[in-house]
Amino acid sequence: MSEIPKILAGTVAVVTGASRGIGKGIALELGAAGATVYVTGRTTTAGHLPGTVAGTAAEIDELGGTGVAVVCDHKDDSAVEKLFAQVREEHGRLDVLVNNVYNSPAAARWLGRKFWEVPPKAWDETFDIGVRSHYVASVFAAPLIIESGGLIVNVSSPGATRYMHNAVYGVGKTALDRLTADMAHDLADTDATAVSLWPGIVNTELLQMVPADAQGRRLVTLPGEGTFDLDTAESPRFPGRAVAALAADPKRKARSGKAWKVADLAGEYGFTDIDGRVPRAD
Repeated sequence: MSEIPKILAGTVAVVTGASRGIGKGIALELGAAGATVYVTGRTTTAGHLPGTVAGTAAEIDELGGTGVAVVCDHKDDSAVEKLFAQVREEHGRLDVLVNNVYNSPAAARWLGRKFWEVPPKAWDETFDIGVRSHYVASVFAAPLIIESGGLIVNVSSPGATRYMHNAVYGVGKTALDRLTADMAHDLADTDATAVSLWPGIVNTELLQMVPADAQGRRLVTLPGEGTFDLDTAESPRFPGRAVAALAADPKRKARSGKAWKVADLAGEYGFTDIDGRVPRAD
């Protein structure tokens, strides 16, 4: 992969849930573009899945950015408030907030289940981490983002508009996209932008655990949705390139309040995944 131009030099970003997966991919791409990136998460020691906040920060440094690891439980409002106070104290600005934190391993337990088979605790897990945490981070980040005319990105999903995984998942993503739209409404008289981002199927560390079949294919079947070849999935850095492109776009305000597919942004901004492809997902 050729070196990425440092188009975001001087930019300060926060990416939540960046120990691994999509959050890590976004943090790495922002760092590769020259940004200082605060990466949050609870993981300090790798377990059955690889990745820690310190590890992501170190990789950002290797790519030419500046990584700052902050151990943060996004269910703790005071810890989130302290995070943004730290950013203000150390840099006096915040240009990009990416709300990505999500409990994917927990959500995976309920894939393909009818709503009566999904317990109420799954609702709480989805909304506490997948919606409320995004709102809380945005509340504490908003003064900094408004001052800089910055960007808030909520990592969402096409499940906001069609059935995916289960009823709780879809309602959660619909709520998140509604939150994006209403944030944009409240930010309309400022220079700040709020968008939702829709990755496709992303080959995260969790999905990398799927074994190959006899033909060497890594296939994953989502009940009621189909079977997908993970070798054609997006890398976690593909959505990261979308965020970097949005952050560098002086006309991004026109996109505020809406949800954008990563593949569509790739066509408009001219970026590819790390292997040169533009993965498409319906």
